[in-house]
Amino acid sequence: MLERVVRDHPLTLDDPAPMIAVNQLGDSSVNFVVRPWVKTDYYWTAYFELTRSIKEQFDAAGISIPFPQRDVHLLQASGTQN
Repeated sequence: MLERVVRDHPLTLDDPAPMIAVNQLGDSSVNFVVRPWVKTDYYWTAYFELTRSIKEQFDAAGISIPFPQRDVHLLQASGTQN
């Protein structure tokens, strides 16, 4: 999916080839690095458009982005003494 999004974007260059790889195995995620080549003048445009497009494709495929979660358990004291 990542390769397709990068390949199909009109500002990315075919040569040199983009780098797409697993960068890190997180506690609850697999982190990828996506580094396509674009002309310098189009860097930020491509960066933001690719980020948006990847998120939209993940959403369409039912792939959610993990976020830190915590369970908080509250215990009520059985009684207090003065």
